[in-house]
Amino acid sequence: MAVYAGGEKPGALFSVEERMALAREALAAEGDRIRIDSFSGLTVEYARAQGATTIVRGLRAVSDFEYEFKLAHMNDHLAPEIEVVCLMTSSRHSFISSSLIREVASLGGDVDGLVPPHVRRALNARFAGCDRITAETAG
Repeated sequence: MAVYAGGEKPGALFSVEERMALAREALAAEGDRIRIDSFSGLTVEYARAQGATTIVRGLRAVSDFEYEFKLAHMNDHLAPEIEVVCLMTSSRHSFISSSLIREVASLGGDVDGLVPPHVRRALNARFAGCDRITAETAG
């Protein structure tokens, strides 16, 4: 799994390092089967550098499909040897987005069951004014 580190979004809630730490904890049960990394630049260039032959992306809504359709064709132009596979989410998760989770959490809403418990704790800590995720906050 790779976390995009290029061009941090203005007002990003968590740094690349923090997002990687949260992802590592969420996927800890997978052991060495999944490696968490970060990259900047073109996704297909990162995939090439890793020796990947497939990029897996997720689709939640029709609006995602339109964007991912364009992106898949551009990636095919840039790296025809790398396949892009899009997986649709289950209907019970189709409404979830990071911006919606962030907004609900920032207003004190309940995000239990929508994010792992350690992510909920990190969100609560961030919105309580803490600047850094600590091992105690994340774990």
